[in-house]
Amino acid sequence: MPGIVGICSRRPAEECQAILGEMVRSIEHEKFYNSGCYALPQLGLYVGWVVHQNSVVDGQQFTNETGDIVLVLAGECFSDKELRSNLKIQGHQFEDKNNSWLVHAYEEKGIEFLRDFSGCFSGLLVDKRVNEACLFNDRYGMERIYYYLKKEGFYFASEAKALLRVHPELRSVNKDALVEYLGVGCCLEWKSLFRGVNILPGGSCWKIRASCEGCEPRPFYYFYRSEWESQPKLSVEDYESKFSDTFAKILPLYLESSAKIGLSLTGGHDTRMIAAYLSETDCSPVAYTFCGKSGRTIDARIAASVAAVIGLKHHLLRIEDDFFSDFGMNADRTVFITDGTLWVCGAHEIYLNYKARSHAPVRLTGNFGSEILRGMSTFKLLGLIPELFSGEFKWLLEKFKSNLNQTRLSPVSFAAFKEVPWNLFGTFYAARSQLVFRTPYLHNDLVSLAFRAPKTLRVSSQLALNLVKKKSEAMASIPTDRGEFYNRFRIGGILKRLYFASTFKIDYLLNEGMPNQLGKCDSLFASLDSQNFILGSHKYLFYRRWFREELFNLVQEKLAEACNRRNPIWNIKYLSSMAERHRRGDRNNVKEINAVLTIDAIDRLLLKQPLRN
Repeated sequence: MPGIVGICSRRPAEECQAILGEMVRSIEHEKFYNSGCYALPQLGLYVGWVVHQNSVVDGQQFTNETGDIVLVLAGECFSDKELRSNLKIQGHQFEDKNNSWLVHAYEEKGIEFLRDFSGCFSGLLVDKRVNEACLFNDRYGMERIYYYLKKEGFYFASEAKALLRVHPELRSVNKDALVEYLGVGCCLEWKSLFRGVNILPGGSCWKIRASCEGCEPRPFYYFYRSEWESQPKLSVEDYESKFSDTFAKILPLYLESSAKIGLSLTGGHDTRMIAAYLSETDCSPVAYTFCGKSGRTIDARIAASVAAVIGLKHHLLRIEDDFFSDFGMNADRTVFITDGTLWVCGAHEIYLNYKARSHAPVRLTGNFGSEILRGMSTFKLLGLIPELFSGEFKWLLEKFKSNLNQTRLSPVSFAAFKEVPWNLFGTFYAARSQLVFRTPYLHNDLVSLAFRAPKTLRVSSQLALNLVKKKSEAMASIPTDRGEFYNRFRIGGILKRLYFASTFKIDYLLNEGMPNQLGKCDSLFASLDSQNFILGSHKYLFYRRWFREELFNLVQEKLAEACNRRNPIWNIKYLSSMAERHRRGDRNNVKEINAVLTIDAIDRLLLKQPLRN
């Protein structure tokens, strides 16, 4: 975090270093980043990095004692403390506060050392002894590596824009990927939006070596998901016991930090489990919850109660007036920094994570726990209205929808190796641009164990309920945002569960999923809910309403500019009236506005000159 860039080529060293400098500058988004470059002209290798100041990867490159093994890393690697202790026993010297121990692990095990590590990471390891380098990433591909291979060399980067900056021929859209992007919200099967730019699949370790002819990477994979898929299932009792032991073992790894850690609390199960186990550690993080301009969501109220049980002060990080006054800039930064993987309606992510950084530069979250442990999924067709698109593109989109293979892998495989690294990647990417992002729910031991869960625990919240109750009766007495943890057999508990569940669905309906025929009834719903018993009780992001009110003028202006640019995928006639239709309530066009503004920003910021921060 934030990333690496590199070249493997026999072009003149001066040319490669100049290109590398441009690539590094393209991903320097913040003043709190440090950067550097490392060149090995004799091997045709040039690598640069951008990192958060004082993070575990600051101060690279990392080397062994003799300097013949060099590592440049993005992200974080987590391993058992025993592994590091054994390395010292074997005579290796390194600092515990950073990831320099990784090169010594490679000395002992070779490239198989990657199998010992969890986390979201990517890197380049150079072994001068054999004049070869290995470009690698984590098992899920969360710490992305984009790459471009041409006759003169092999180019790679954590962000696609670094490749677009130095290779103008890449600044065009991959039409197949664009159809997927507008069909389900992301590109599939490790495609990128940009023609000629590919993404390294998860679990890769590609060997690269420059020659007179250029550089031809040799693909190698150190991990295959079939290793986990073939495991036998456990009984309910054995799974709960093993999960509890595993979670207690791995959580302290995510609490190691010389910088302050922030616990991003919600009203759900996954941060609750983290909080329940915190009492067994020495860590005292800052607790906070993201929230709207005023009031407190059920999420915020529950999170404050959970924080109080473990003696933590709780903070609300709010969306304030400057978010709206600067929305055009916030939206453009979001699309640019994430290479379009997060859409305009994700503009709050960078905004709120920047605020979180002021409390703690490391953010510990429960992200991806629901997907990995309980099979919850947000992967679905976006359902953008056909009238938005031109004839040819409308046909391509309809063909994609009809051919989309909804047959999934096992729920855990689908979540870990497809949904999280493809569909949920943009949110992760936005957060990591502002702070160090950590979640224990992608730890290899936990994901591997999830494959062994009995079906009864995969389709319920019982595991989380039992584990929290085991650790803290007081915490177990606090309901989740869906009303769980209440006594199900008392009439009061049943009514409260019904209230939480129904208000959650109604709040979603009023904020995001308003049917077109009810769009003109907003004022009526608002007057009936004047005390905010429902509207805003769960949600704090009101893009549907904001696009009609606070942001209407900006939306109208941006859509008019998009019309003038006449992108051939849009039906200009519908596009020209879309903002007004949405404002009047004739149609709920929040998804369509989100799509058009995002595609337009990608075109302006990533495909057209000048390509600059």
